[in-house]
Amino acid sequence: MSRDLLSMKPSTCAPAASLAALLLIAGCSGSSNIGTPVASTAAPTPAPGAPQTSAAPPPAAPAGSPSFKDRVADFFSSKSDKAPQPVANAQPDVECPFIDIRQGASTLVVPPPPPDGSNEAMALKYQGSFVRAARECSVVNGQMVMKVGIQGRVIVGPAGGPGHVDVPLRIAVVDAPSSSTKVITTKLIQIPVDIGNENGATFSHIEEGLTFPLPTPSSELGNYVVYIGFDQFSAQQSAPKPAPPAKGKRKPNA
Repeated sequence: MSRDLLSMKPSTCAPAASLAALLLIAGCSGSSNIGTPVASTAAPTPAPGAPQTSAAPPPAAPAGSPSFKDRVADFFSSKSDKAPQPVANAQPDVECPFIDIRQGASTLVVPPPPPDGSNEAMALKYQGSFVRAARECSVVNGQMVMKVGIQGRVIVGPAGGPGHVDVPLRIAVVDAPSSSTKVITTKLIQIPVDIGNENGATFSHIEEGLTFPLPTPSSELGNYVVYIGFDQFSAQQSAPKPAPPAKGKRKPNA
């Protein structure tokens, strides 16, 4: 894969309890009968002389609308990055493109490695990595509409601590047949991640409305790949540079 085509240059995990809890939510989206009230029936008459017992407290009220974490977990629990997936509102032979991590862009290093390539491990503040990805597709008026979800984690390095990191995520849809490679669409996204302690943090992002024209014939869609990766170099180049300090007016000579 050409680095220039994706506008990305290769670069040199969140607490386990939080990640396990998130995955547990994803695997437990089904309904349960635990705590469900049953139809009321008449209580049996106690025998003469038997001690009186108080009625059991009513079950707790069901939870309200699902939280953002629940909705994210439900999306990841029902979608996959590799398994074939039919496309809504399209002919049966159209499938959602696979997701893959671009080679050389699977790890985020903050600060970036020195340009001379030396190993500055003790200067590392944060390191990011991907946990899993998922996608969902539909066809609307000849356009492929994709929803892409990414989960990842940021760990704290020797020079790091509690703080804030903007995770630069690059999503690129690429037509990659055996003979040539063509970028269909690409997008750079900044994901804000707040790190409260030395254990790091997890992050989740769902990008909706990633659209591109459906190829003709539709069988060529089998050559399409959705690449994800950290693009810290492009993010630094696109960041607004601070304005130079204003120069004071020179005093006229006496």
